Amino acid sequence: MAAGSTVEVLVRPENWKGRRVLVTGHTGFKGGWLSLWLHKLGAEVTGLSLPPPSQPSFFDQTGLAELIDHRIGDIRDEGLVRQVIGEVQPELVLHLAAQPLVRYSYDHPVETYATNIMGTVHVLEACRQTSSVRAVVCITTDKCYENQEWIWPYRESDPMGGYDPYSSSKGAAELVISAYRRSYPDNPAIASVRAGNVIGGGDWALDRLVPDIVRALLAGRDVEIRNPNSVRPWQHVLEALGGYLIIAHRLMAGDRKVATAYNFGPSDEDTQPVGWMVERMLQAWGGSSKWVKPEGAQPHEATLLRLDCSKARSELGWRPRLRLEEALDKVVEWHKEVDRSGDARSISLAHIDDYMRRLG
Repeated sequence: MAAGSTVEVLVRPENWKGRRVLVTGHTGFKGGWLSLWLHKLGAEVTGLSLPPPSQPSFFDQTGLAELIDHRIGDIRDEGLVRQVIGEVQPELVLHLAAQPLVRYSYDHPVETYATNIMGTVHVLEACRQTSSVRAVVCITTDKCYENQEWIWPYRESDPMGGYDPYSSSKGAAELVISAYRRSYPDNPAIASVRAGNVIGGGDWALDRLVPDIVRALLAGRDVEIRNPNSVRPWQHVLEALGGYLIIAHRLMAGDRKVATAYNFGPSDEDTQPVGWMVERMLQAWGGSSKWVKPEGAQPHEATLLRLDCSKARSELGWRPRLRLEEALDKVVEWHKEVDRSGDARSISLAHIDDYMRRLG
């Protein structure tokens, strides 16, 4: 696909108007942004998820329940998943529902494995049994790889793995996705997408870098940073979601060549250590807050993680549009504007509009 057609996919509403789309995990940060974008493009969006995972939440702040068919449910409940997909009869399923936190997974491993592995099985099996479903895009994570702590970026063909319950559950989910893709080739086309660390306005998750920074800054506190030397592939949430939508559109058009796995991450120069991120965000925010390192032992987290995204660039015509400095500025702008006006939906839609303009 030529790069020019990427703009067409993401900007032209006629490609999405009236499409029946199910988003699992729509009350979460990424799922909320994705549901809002799809609604803007004219899709008929149904969401299936647990209640919002935080207060406040992007879902509540933007009033998403007023815009889409909002359904509360747990993907660990196989019967419920099958019932909802059977009722909605979606053409496209974007599966984001997950237990997404590394540190939480250490304390809740059973929930993490049940949600991330068997929840994925339930979604894929319900899609296989529902004739309306033409395409499924499963969102996993860059942490699905067996991390060797080496300098080379991970490619889609590298082995799955994971040190902690969260990372290993996502590696296992990727194996499930691959097995369904190969075992049932005449059923819905299935792709999986592995994004780097996404950032953006409205992420309020606990034990996640940017939300922790925002909470501290809004409260006028110093920021506690556990691992300032850890390196991650940071990117704005809309960069990753744009990639998901490109794949979804091509699968819906019958292009099974993209029914495979793709990495989405920043350019090499935007793969930065945590300490750099904190300093840059404190500078953009202004004020007198500084960062400190808490005392005591911390659970293991990977130190170095890079992604090779050449496959997405060459096969999809996808490339990052926002430099990391701009992405951080967007985060600061979103939170300061929402804190000032309270109109999170308008601000979020303006950010989507700005991103779509950059695609030209």
